[in-house]
Amino acid sequence: MRTLKTDLVTSAGLAALAALQCVFATAATAQTTASDDQTNSDTQTASREITVTANRREQSVLDVPYNISVIGGDAITGSQTLDNAELLRSIPGATAIDQGPRNGGQFNSIRIRGLNVDDSNFGDYAVASVATVSTYVNETPVYANLALVDINRVEVLRGPQGTLYGSGALGGTIKYILQEPKLGRTEGSVAGLVTSTRGSGSIGYQATGIVNVPLGDAFALRLNVQRQDTPGITDYTNLYQLDGNGVPERTATIFTTGPNSARYTRKKDADDYDSWFARAALLFAPNDTFKATLSYIYQSDHSGGRRQPTDGLDGNGKPYGAYDNGALILEPSDREFHMGSLEASLDLGFATLTSATSYYDNRGGSQSDNTGFYANAFANFYYFYPRPLYTAQRTFGDKALTQEVRLVSSGSHRFDWVVGAYYQDQTRRSTQVSDLVGFKDYAAAFFGTDAFVSTDNVFTYRRRDKFRDAALFGELTFNITDRFRVMGGLRYFDNKSDVTTFVRTGAYNSFAGSVTTPFTSKDSDVLFKINGSYNFGDDELLYATMSEGYRRGGNNGVPTIGRFANDPAFLTYRADKVTNYEAGVKGRILNGIQYDVSLYYIDWRNPQFNTSTPIGSYFVVLNGVKARTRGLEAQLSGKLGSRFNYSLGYAYVDAEVRKSFSDPLGNVIAPPGTPLPGIPKHAITVAGDYTVPISDSLSGIFRFDGFYQSSTQNVLDQTISDSRKFSPFSIWDLTATLAGNDWSLSLFAKNVFDNRGVTGSFNAASFGPNPTAEFYGSDARTFITLPRTIGLSGRVSF
Repeated sequence: MRTLKTDLVTSAGLAALAALQCVFATAATAQTTASDDQTNSDTQTASREITVTANRREQSVLDVPYNISVIGGDAITGSQTLDNAELLRSIPGATAIDQGPRNGGQFNSIRIRGLNVDDSNFGDYAVASVATVSTYVNETPVYANLALVDINRVEVLRGPQGTLYGSGALGGTIKYILQEPKLGRTEGSVAGLVTSTRGSGSIGYQATGIVNVPLGDAFALRLNVQRQDTPGITDYTNLYQLDGNGVPERTATIFTTGPNSARYTRKKDADDYDSWFARAALLFAPNDTFKATLSYIYQSDHSGGRRQPTDGLDGNGKPYGAYDNGALILEPSDREFHMGSLEASLDLGFATLTSATSYYDNRGGSQSDNTGFYANAFANFYYFYPRPLYTAQRTFGDKALTQEVRLVSSGSHRFDWVVGAYYQDQTRRSTQVSDLVGFKDYAAAFFGTDAFVSTDNVFTYRRRDKFRDAALFGELTFNITDRFRVMGGLRYFDNKSDVTTFVRTGAYNSFAGSVTTPFTSKDSDVLFKINGSYNFGDDELLYATMSEGYRRGGNNGVPTIGRFANDPAFLTYRADKVTNYEAGVKGRILNGIQYDVSLYYIDWRNPQFNTSTPIGSYFVVLNGVKARTRGLEAQLSGKLGSRFNYSLGYAYVDAEVRKSFSDPLGNVIAPPGTPLPGIPKHAITVAGDYTVPISDSLSGIFRFDGFYQSSTQNVLDQTISDSRKFSPFSIWDLTATLAGNDWSLSLFAKNVFDNRGVTGSFNAASFGPNPTAEFYGSDARTFITLPRTIGLSGRVSF
C-alpha cells in the first residue's frame, strides 16, 4: 500500500496506471513503487522504476536478466482485485484453474509457461506430488492463497528458479511481498466493499483495517485485519433429507426403489464463503545497518459448497439451471492457516547477511458427494443399493520449519555474488474416508444377517510425508564491461522423504483389506543456471538464460496384495526435471513506452502425473517420459497524452507430450502430440485508464481491463470421457473511481458481459446420473469463473 497521508488528487490517476501494470507487469513505469518508502508516491513519474528482490538483491526490474512481472500493492487495490484467480489472469503466460474459494485455499493449480500434465478437474484431494510453481509469502515457501491485504508487491518469476528457490520451482516462482512496518509514522486506513453477483440472492461485504504505529525510535508495529463474507451463487437442488445418523430418509421400506423412494430438499446460494485474515508485524531497526521483523499471519476460511454448477440432466431427465448443483449432500470446506516468521538483515559493508526463519501450519478439510463416481463405476458390487450416498470426508495438513541464511555482495563490482544455505523440515498429511452411508443396515436386511458387512466404510486413505531438504546455493556475476555481464549459479541439495501410507478398501468382510506401506527415499543433485546479458542502450537489455528445475519423487503406497492389489510398479514415482532455454529483450523507448519480449523452450523429463490405479482407484503419481513447452511472451505499456494510459500483453504457449505417456502396465495414457491440459495456446490482456481532473482536490478515473484465452484441454488422457475441450472465453472489467485527498470511492463491474469461462469439469458419463444404479442426482461439476459482479468500494486514509 502507498503511504496513507499521500495527496490523492494526482496519485489517483497514478494508482490507476499502476493497476494496469498489474495486467502486464513490466512495471518499471508503474505508478506504484515497490520500495519500502513510498512517502511521496503522488510525485512519482513514469521514469521511476520498481525495485525487486527476485535475485536476492535489490535491483531495478529492468536490470533483471530474465522475464519477471511485478504487480504493485496499489495496483491490486486500485483495480479492485477480488482474489488470486483474478490476479493471475493479469499475468501473461500464467494460468490457474478457477476452483472458487472452496478449493482455492487448499490446492495450488497455478501454471506458468504450460508446465502441467495434471487434469484440470483436480482439486478435491491433496495430491502426493508438489506443484510445478512455488509460492512465497515474504521469505517463506508456502502455498496459502492468502487474502490480498497490505501487499507491497507481487513478483512473478517465469521459468525454472531451481538455483535460488529450490524444489518445486519447475515453471516459476510467485512471491507475495507484504508491507513492512514504518518507523516514525502513525498512519492507517479503513476500507469497505459491497458486491452483488449474478445468481446470488444476497449482498457480499468486505471490511479491512490497517494501522502503523511507531514505538519509540527503533520499533514500529503494523497491524492488518480483514473480514470477508461472500454469499453463494450455487443452488443445491436435490439434496437428500438425512436422518439422525446421516442416512437418506426413505418414503417407504428399506427396499423401496425408484426416484420417489427418498425425501429431498434444496438449499439456495449454498456456496457462501467467509474468512478472517489478520497480521501483526513488529520491526526493530536500531540503526542503518541492522533490522529485524517479527511477524504472525492468521487466516481462516469457510465455504458452504462448490461454485461448480452441474451441466446436463438429472436422473429424471430434468435439465439443471445455470447455477444448479446436483450433489446429494452439501459440500462444505474449512481451512485454517498460521505462520510466524523472523527476518533479519545486517549490513557488513562488503555484503548483507540475511537470516529468514519461519514456521507455518496450514490445515483443513472438506466433505464431498462422490455418489456419481460410485454409481458409474461399481454400484453392481453393492447390489444397486437404493438411495445410494457415497461420501468423501477429506483432510489435509502442511506444516514446515524453514531456515535460510544468505550473504549478498554489496555495491557494483567486477564480481557480484550470492551465497547461502537452506534447510526445511516439512510434514504433509492427507486423509480420505469414504462411506456408502446406510449400506451396513441395508445389507443386513438384504442377506438376513450382519455377518457379511460390518461397516459402511468403503475406502480409507491416510498419508504422512515427512520431508527434509538441505541445500547450498550460490550465483556469481562477472561484469565484463559496464554493459556486458555473465552469470553462473549452482544449487546442491540433499533431501530425504519418509512416507507412510495406509489404505483400506471394501465394505464386505471377506473382501475388505488394508495395507500400511512405509517408504524412505533420498536424493541429491546439483542444479545449474547460466545467464548472459548486454545493455545495448541506456534502458535496453538483451539477455539469454539456460536454467534447470527439479521436483522430488516419492512413494504412492498402493496395496500389492489382496482383492484390490495393483502391480508393484505403481509403488514409486521418480523426480522430474526441466531445462529451460530463454532469450529476451526489455527496455524503455520513445516517450517512456516499456516493452518486454521473450522466447523460451523447455524440455521436461519424467513429468509427474497425478492419477489413480486401474484397480481400486488409489491415488498415485506416474511418470511420463518427455514433454515440452515453447512459447513467446510480450508486454507493452505506455501513455497517450497526459491522461490516458494503456497496457497490452500476449502469451503464446505450445505445450505437448513428446514421447508416449503410458502407465506401468503399458496402457497408453497420451500419445506424442497430446496437448498438456489447462494450458491456453493464446492469451491476451488489455487495459486502459483515463483521468479527469475535477478540481484541485478531486479527480475521476475511468478504466477497463480485458482478458482472453483460447481453448484448453480438460485432461491428459484422451481415451476417457472427460477428455473434452473448453471453449475460448474473455473477461472484461470496468471501474469508475472518484478520489479526494484522503479518500476514494469506486464503482466497479467484474465480468461485465457475464461470460461463462470454464476451466475444468467432471462430465456426466463418469459422474452424472445413473437411474439403473438408483442415482438420480449428478456430480458432473463444471469449474466456472465468477459471474458478473457489481461492487462499490470506499477507502479513507489517516
